[in-house]
Amino acid sequence: MTSGGSRIDARWLALIVLCAGMLMIVLDQTIVNVALPAIEEDLRFGQAGLAWVVNAYLIAYGGLLLLAGRLGDLIGHRKVFLLGLGVFTVASLLCGLSVSAEMLIVARFVQGAGGALATSVTLGMVVTMFPEKNEQRRAIGVFSFVAAAGASLGLLLGGVLTDAMSWHWIFFVNIPIGIVAAIAALRLVPDSAGLGLREGADVLGASLVVAAVMLGVYTIVKAEQYGFGSAHTLVLGAVAVALLAAFVVRQRTAAKPLLPLRVFRSRNVAGANLVQMAMVAGMFGLFFLGTLYMQLVLQYTPLQIGLAFMPVAGAIAVFSVSLSARLNARFGERTMLIVGLLFLLTGMVLFTQVPVDGSYVEHVLPAVAPVGIGLGLSFPALMTLAMSGAAHGEEGIASGLVNTTAQVGGALGLAVLATTSTSRTSSLLAAGVARPEALTAGFHLAFWISAALVTVALGLAVFVLRQVAVDREAQPVLVH
Repeated sequence: MTSGGSRIDARWLALIVLCAGMLMIVLDQTIVNVALPAIEEDLRFGQAGLAWVVNAYLIAYGGLLLLAGRLGDLIGHRKVFLLGLGVFTVASLLCGLSVSAEMLIVARFVQGAGGALATSVTLGMVVTMFPEKNEQRRAIGVFSFVAAAGASLGLLLGGVLTDAMSWHWIFFVNIPIGIVAAIAALRLVPDSAGLGLREGADVLGASLVVAAVMLGVYTIVKAEQYGFGSAHTLVLGAVAVALLAAFVVRQRTAAKPLLPLRVFRSRNVAGANLVQMAMVAGMFGLFFLGTLYMQLVLQYTPLQIGLAFMPVAGAIAVFSVSLSARLNARFGERTMLIVGLLFLLTGMVLFTQVPVDGSYVEHVLPAVAPVGIGLGLSFPALMTLAMSGAAHGEEGIASGLVNTTAQVGGALGLAVLATTSTSRTSSLLAAGVARPEALTAGFHLAFWISAALVTVALGLAVFVLRQVAVDREAQPVLVH
């Protein structure tokens, strides 16, 4: 029998393995954006088709997260994690070898499915491996760094690989990482038998939720093209809502529901997911449009853009890995989430002031720094609150739910902000305003909307969430 010290060491090594797999998948969501111009030129994409390099991944990823999380509870989290790594790694090889637009889009869809399988259960595994609250806080801090900093790291790595080698390598780089992570997971990550498929083999419910989320994400990402008030968006959106409503009805009546609705009885679980949806909607838009501002207005290269966002990753590392556990233990997750959202809001408001002839040190850095601090403080607290009400055997579905709300929020925020920014810029160009000024004005409007979304998240955190009081010798209880 291993000693307590060696067991703890093994668990922390297992956490590193899980985070390595998670980082590979999180990086992929932004690393591709930097390489899109090179992919368009090489594979002769049309402008509309190029968007599907991103959309195919998002639809599969967002649509399967909830199902994959529940599958982890039923057959074992490690099995689903390894399956996801395998699918993601093979799909990455196919993406890198793509010789046509159609091949790349199909491979990206499969890659999204693999990413959903692997990431849906990761947070649940972290919570299960670290049941003691203070250790759990530190582990979630490390996990949050990977989840939150991966976006900015992806921009840097994408710039380096695309400039130094070719776009193919943004996919090939996943192959050795995926293989090593899978081998290490087999050796280090503890296995679990799961509840058994008979405890949640709700085929109809699974079909309804996958169809609802996939169609919902598709409707959102295409709303930028068709318009939010178009018949295309309204009809498909109504069908997606109807499918989701049918899923809820099914879960109320099914003997073995895929998603037990009792999960939402926890005020913190429901509230934290709503907070995350609003926060991520604002954050995704900020990263995407901030990148466009630097590229189109400031004329930064992909590598310069990646370096510009490095303070975000640095601040997230310092606060989420080094400080968040102690701050959350001292002041409580709800308090630190509120503080983090205030920092995030400050950074977004500063982004609304960036000028056409802005300099990095004077205008960009003062905006990205509080964003990094805010994410470093808010993500670990938010993850803890979102998982605080998950019962034993439901960690996977709670983890999948957290990832699903993040993806839906990100897709919705990006569609709204990109559409609003483009519309504002187009109207100014038609009025004779110079292109740099028109672009900047469009970005400013979108940044204000991002700030409004974070304000909504802040209001939910203040009025909906409850503080988790921690007794070192007892289980956490909710303070009313």
